[in-house]
Amino acid sequence: MTPDDRGFRREMASAYRSGWQFIDLATAIPQVGDSLMVTLFGQPIVITREEDEDVRAYRCLRRPRGAPQPVRCEVRYGMVFVNLDQRDHQLFEPDITTATPRSA
Repeated sequence: MTPDDRGFRREMASAYRSGWQFIDLATAIPQVGDSLMVTLFGQPIVITREEDEDVRAYRCLRRPRGAPQPVRCEVRYGMVFVNLDQRDHQLFEPDITTATPRSA
């Protein structure tokens, strides 16, 4: 299958919607200002450690005068994940605690 094949492009489009993608270990960008450039599904993504020491990701667009578009980024267990899907869903399901029934 070649990248020019319609089926390949369709599979890549569905991969965008599939959720979180592992990028690298957080130790790959240990210092403030460090960055990592990756290509994910044909799109250039830069992962950087910001001044507040959070790890953030940006899609590098080729629009005139366009700023990089933020991409959902999470660090879990020392691993960096990004999600190109703009729909609202979480990397891991939150802990659900069951409420105790009230006494009448």
